[in-house]
Amino acid sequence: KPLKKIPETNAIFENVNKVNHQSDEDPETLRISIDAKAKVNIGEFSRGGKSREEEPEEALDHDMNPDIKMVPFGIFEPTTDHLSIVFSTSVETSDFVVDCLELWWEENKERHADIRKLVINLDNGPHVSSRRTQFIKRMIEFADNTGLKIQLAYYPPYHSKYNPVERCWGVLEMHWNGTLLSSVNKAIKWAETMTWNSVHPAVHLIDKVYQNGVKLTKEAMKICEERIERSGNLPKWDVTIEPAFG
Repeated sequence: KPLKKIPETNAIFENVNKVNHQSDEDPETLRISIDAKAKVNIGEFSRGGKSREEEPEEALDHDMNPDIKMVPFGIFEPTTDHLSIVFSTSVETSDFVVDCLELWWEENKERHADIRKLVINLDNGPHVSSRRTQFIKRMIEFADNTGLKIQLAYYPPYHSKYNPVERCWGVLEMHWNGTLLSSVNKAIKWAETMTWNSVHPAVHLIDKVYQNGVKLTKEAMKICEERIERSGNLPKWDVTIEPAFG
């Protein structure tokens, strides 16, 4: 079945492929791919598949009322194969996404001491849309706090499977398939033991309650728009943010 397309689909693909190639060739630019996986039910529920545990636990038949739902968020570096997974037991929001980026950069900035620009591959999901006011506000703050120039390079709608981090989610799902993720700690431990190209990911939990629906006033967003540069041809799909103090 062919994927849905919008009139700009081909142009968006051409743009993101060009941006990715240029970033991968530039020693002062790092490209990362980000996205959240579907929420994971925590509790005594069957995940299907065959358990690799020594003493498999008995599962309930249906995921009726999970004790907790965890949001896994991935930050993948295609040129280094480094993967970070950050979990939340709250809701997925723009604030959670940028908190994940801040945690990732703090943990990896010494490894990337020569990096001056960050290209971020992402889909146009509701929490990372370039029209999501809170997301843009937080990304401007991220650029200012890190001194990094940020370029948001989006994939077209209905084509998120091309975002590189998506490949990592399939590996994680196969890794813990059949396992009873009966607690938050158990889910984190299982994620830590998966491998991507023979390397374990960095795994974290952000223990914070996030609020849905946070947005800026039109006046506040107007100020933010003055800080960003949108592509003339693809204003929603290619956005650049210069740090206030680079």
